[in-house]
Amino acid sequence: MLPIDSERPDPDALLARVQAGERQAARGRLRIYFGASAGAGKTYAMLGAARQLQAQGERPLVGIVETHGRADTAALLDGLDVLPLKTVAWRGKSLTEFDLDAALARRPALILVDELAHSNAPGARHPKRWQDVEELLDAGIDVFTTVNVQHLESLNDVVGGITGIRVAETVPDTVFDRAAEVVLVDVPADVLLDRLKDGKVYAGEQAGRAARHFFRKGNLIALRELALRRTADRVGGDVRDYRVEQSISPLWKSGVALLACVGPAGGEAVVRSTARLATQLNADWQAVYVETPVLQRLPADHRERILQTLKLAQDLGATTAVLAGDDIGAAIARHALERNIAKAVLGRPSGHWSWRQPLLRRLAARAPALDLVEVASTGKSCPKNGGVAGVSRSLASCRRSDAGLQACIPSVPQFLSKFPGGLRWWRYALAALATGVVAAVGLPLAGVLDITNIAMLFLLAVLLVAFRLGRGPALLSSVVGVAAFDYLFVQPTFSFAVSDFQYLVTFAVMLLVGLVTSHLASHLRFQARVASHRAERSQALYEYARDLTGVLQTEQVVDITRRTLAGAFRADVTLLLPDADGRLAEAGDKPGIAAPEMAIAQWAFDHAEAAGMGTGTLPSSPLFYLPLKAPMRTRGVLAIAPAEPRWLLIPEQRRQLDTFAALAAITLERVHYIDVAQGALVQMESERLRNSLLAALSHDLRTPLTSLVGMAESLARSPLAPVQLELARALQEESVRMSTLVTNLLDMARIESGAVRLNLQWQAIEETAGSALRACRVLLAAHRVATRLPSDLPLVRYDAVLVERVLANLLENAVKYTPAGSTITLSARRAGAMLEVTVADNGPGLPAGQEKAIFEKFTRGERESAKPGVGLGLAICRAIVEAHGGAIAARRAEEGGAALVFTLPLGEPPRCRRKANDRQIDADRAAGRG
Repeated sequence: MLPIDSERPDPDALLARVQAGERQAARGRLRIYFGASAGAGKTYAMLGAARQLQAQGERPLVGIVETHGRADTAALLDGLDVLPLKTVAWRGKSLTEFDLDAALARRPALILVDELAHSNAPGARHPKRWQDVEELLDAGIDVFTTVNVQHLESLNDVVGGITGIRVAETVPDTVFDRAAEVVLVDVPADVLLDRLKDGKVYAGEQAGRAARHFFRKGNLIALRELALRRTADRVGGDVRDYRVEQSISPLWKSGVALLACVGPAGGEAVVRSTARLATQLNADWQAVYVETPVLQRLPADHRERILQTLKLAQDLGATTAVLAGDDIGAAIARHALERNIAKAVLGRPSGHWSWRQPLLRRLAARAPALDLVEVASTGKSCPKNGGVAGVSRSLASCRRSDAGLQACIPSVPQFLSKFPGGLRWWRYALAALATGVVAAVGLPLAGVLDITNIAMLFLLAVLLVAFRLGRGPALLSSVVGVAAFDYLFVQPTFSFAVSDFQYLVTFAVMLLVGLVTSHLASHLRFQARVASHRAERSQALYEYARDLTGVLQTEQVVDITRRTLAGAFRADVTLLLPDADGRLAEAGDKPGIAAPEMAIAQWAFDHAEAAGMGTGTLPSSPLFYLPLKAPMRTRGVLAIAPAEPRWLLIPEQRRQLDTFAALAAITLERVHYIDVAQGALVQMESERLRNSLLAALSHDLRTPLTSLVGMAESLARSPLAPVQLELARALQEESVRMSTLVTNLLDMARIESGAVRLNLQWQAIEETAGSALRACRVLLAAHRVATRLPSDLPLVRYDAVLVERVLANLLENAVKYTPAGSTITLSARRAGAMLEVTVADNGPGLPAGQEKAIFEKFTRGERESAKPGVGLGLAICRAIVEAHGGAIAARRAEEGGAALVFTLPLGEPPRCRRKANDRQIDADRAAGRG
């Protein structure tokens, strides 16, 4: 069994664990009652647990519970302390919501908050109820809540594909995974269908609709399986965390996970077999390759094939890792035990060199509880250039360190052909030279020093060579040192003959000591190099995160990212950022990227997937494109041209690059929202100042304008000459128009300040339309007016004065932008749950692209025009309609002109009043007053 307890634990991991425990202790505990669908009994189980706690002396508080009319669930609320709900006004309606502030003020030890995925009413502090729960937990309050499997963000699309219904309210999986407890409330599909028939889930017609759509047996069975699997995954994470906290080393076979062991001779057969097995078992799997000091000196093309195998595993869905160590069996066993992986998949060992213990047996000895699965090899020998360079290394390391796949034994001619480049001959020359220097120094001292001390000099040379040049040169130095010691210092000198048998023991000890010291020194060099690389990666990430902390501009992010990544990966880095239309452009002063390469980058941005070199999408590209995926959206693309393309295949390097990209994306998103917040603040302040100025000016101008209008009317009624009378009437019209403009300004300021209160009454739209037409009869004198108001239009609840103002403004707008003689049509119809009113004309129509802009304040249909007005009429219409809970839009009319359409929500008027109004309307029509 692997002696993990004897190894020193990571102090950083221990510190992080202690800090996480302290933070968790300060937060409240979240318990989620989790089920497959509505009606499973989650709320019932939650209330039952609360009543049990109350019986034990605790005082849970019910923040909000949705009973959905279920009597047995409502009965459990009796005797519990229930927090009053908060009333929220929205679009003329009163909604009841959970009162977060009241809950925080009472600070109960435990609070029940039903339906975690619920969306709060507009105007609430948080848009989602799970955010309310997070605030409660941060305040140290324990929370019981409920959630269905279809509301988990990661499973939302899966459930939508099964049921055909995509729910809009979701909960991030991080909230679910951070919960202290998850209680699965499981009900078989047949039992749930019986509950639905008995009216215990939904009542009336709603139950029938649910049975025909969502609550079909196949759907319920699939949702139940998803809930069980998601709960099992959550429990599996709890098991891993507990094993880490308690430092438990024995393997627990509580889950299904596979570990594919990739060896230096290849491993595609192992990877593909593990992928198929994981699919059959519906299990997660990992692929690892252990790189020892020997394997680190493999030829570049051989190492590249190994990395390609790991890339294949990653493409097939595995989590990959390159482990560092001098013992492959120990590294694999440690990795499996730390992650509680119960099954390791290895290649079947070759029948040659059966005297050497295969990896399978060593793994079985180190981890007896680990299941070992053998995969048959493909029967192919190692690639011609893929064997381990060096005869001794091939016979020893391929058989010793391969994951049991094949023995890679290159022939002597192959070995000799690789010698100049593969063995780095200069290191061996330096090793031989160092031994010669020791022999030269020892000759003059032969008469002064004892022969044992001279042997120590040769051992010192072996140690220094091993430390500086590696294991191979140290082995050569050891052999040459023994030979030189025998030839120059052992009697008879200058001969390899040995006069005393004891010298043979000395030679053997020198050679053995040389081998051991060279191995230990080489191992230390390897570990030091691995630790150095890890420290460099950590330092680079730390410095990058520190530099990004205080940036406030996109240009700073671009400069820091380009400089850091160029140094960390020895690559040319270009940052591509999208414009307002989502088209990528280069940020900074980098040279231009060719159009074909920009198309690849645009694809990576649009699909949020890596593309280019080393990927499955256009791998022939010389650049690697990595999208910068932030929580809200993709913020750009990194275009990387590495000096050594092979590093993209190294899992550790790729994970580090992904971390850099994530930091850059989050920073770009933060900078974006800083700009948005600053812009919104400036706009709000400008709007406030403008409204204040308009209100002040309008109020101050209204009194003199009222006097001016009155005097102009009096003057127009006086007995004057025809020329003077015409001037008086012109003065009256202009003063009335100026008064109307000032009234519009004042009304706009009052509406936006919230000072207008709606006088909602049940009205007939025909009456309001008639009033608006009468008020505009002078303006409409030169136009033809047509009305299309069906007799069966329902009553609508609205403020008659304000809606009449809307119609008058729309009619005035049609008159203003159409020539004399044009036809203006006022129509209304029922459109679903809304009443749709349209004012259309057959004039020149709307300017292209101005359908939404014309409803903005101080916006006119024509930029430069002699037509009167300041562009507030349609803005006032939009404000009034939206205050009623409707919407207004502009579009092209059927006759070719413009059509302005607004909607008002329908309701259910009081029956008696509706009949009275209908009788009055019929009477008016019969009398000719309609």
